[in-house]
Amino acid sequence: MERRRVVITGLGAVTPVGLTAAESWQAVRSGVCGIAPITQFDPAGQKVSLAAEVKGFDPEAHFTRQEAKHMARFTQFALASAREALRDSGLDREQEDLDRCGVIVSSGIGGLSITEAEHDKGAQKGWDRVSPFYIPTAICNMAAGQIAIDSGFRGMCSCPVTACAGGTNAVGDAFHYIRDGYADVMLCGGTEASVTPLAIGGFTSMKALSQATDPARASIPFDAERSGFVLGEGAGILVLEELQHALSRGAHIYAEFVGYGATCDAYHMTAPRPDGSGGAKAMAMALSDAGIAPEEVDYINAHGTSTHLNDAGETAAVKAVFGDHAHALAISSTKSMPGHMLGAAGAVEAIFTALSLHDGFVPATIHYQVPDPECDLDVVPNEGREKALRCALSNSLGFGGHNGSILLKKWEA
Repeated sequence: MERRRVVITGLGAVTPVGLTAAESWQAVRSGVCGIAPITQFDPAGQKVSLAAEVKGFDPEAHFTRQEAKHMARFTQFALASAREALRDSGLDREQEDLDRCGVIVSSGIGGLSITEAEHDKGAQKGWDRVSPFYIPTAICNMAAGQIAIDSGFRGMCSCPVTACAGGTNAVGDAFHYIRDGYADVMLCGGTEASVTPLAIGGFTSMKALSQATDPARASIPFDAERSGFVLGEGAGILVLEELQHALSRGAHIYAEFVGYGATCDAYHMTAPRPDGSGGAKAMAMALSDAGIAPEEVDYINAHGTSTHLNDAGETAAVKAVFGDHAHALAISSTKSMPGHMLGAAGAVEAIFTALSLHDGFVPATIHYQVPDPECDLDVVPNEGREKALRCALSNSLGFGGHNGSILLKKWEA
């Protein structure tokens, strides 16, 4: 089977540091932190008071009041981002075979706030009184479904639910789908909106979240004082396109998508293998998929959650794959800024990785203070840097042992 080349031609995002992909990237370049006290509910009485919330998002700037009412927040983020990505790509849908255009958009939890509200209503008024829109607004796949309805894309429409690896699995699966000839264009990415009492409580009770009260010491990947991740929300959507299809219409190309690896630790419900071997295999698979030597990679956008096990294990995985070259790599975690966006994280980080290659800029791991001997690679502490980049990886690791790694290459005509 012919392996076709795939490029990224459109970007859209709603994040805790910006309401568009361009705004979000500029904030990340500038080292802006999106973590602050929770405003969507009163966290009094809970141990965690900080989150990375999307700020200033007005659904009625994107949808009619009736449309917004029948969409959960995670779907609103995704659809706004998809429309932005399509505008950015310049794709003329009237000129496309829409049966050759598809959607793959992940969400880890879906409309949890809807579930919480409807449960309360049912408990008080009777279970047959819950909204008829509860199920079709809350289920995880509805963001993908609404994007397909809105865009008219009639090809494959799917929603990988692989926790924190979901966004990376979505863009990686879309890449393979185009490369192997099943589609010409794919809208892909991830979305999440789970800053709710139940989610915060659940992650807190399993000791996954930072209980810091200072935003500057909450999401601190690779720092010896890291104590858990900070829950974020938002969406990231990319337009992937077969190369000749993109060139024929004069599309702007951000980066070339060249490799994808996905593995499972098959080890533990929440903890990664301590040696990072599952993540290492995903990175090695992405390199092999692309036919790229480890020495050709300049930057890794790390999963980097600010938990002890993840950051130490990911460092070990990078060393296992790259050997001596690991110390020449820049490996930063942008989760230090918009927090951990769960099913959206890998997609937003794919956008940041593409823009890193496009602009020749490596974003920082901000708020880094205390070195950890277990995380002794170049984590790009506190200040981003201008750097000519050829190839970059983006990693995602999820509960259930899911590992995903994508490899992007600087576009050169």
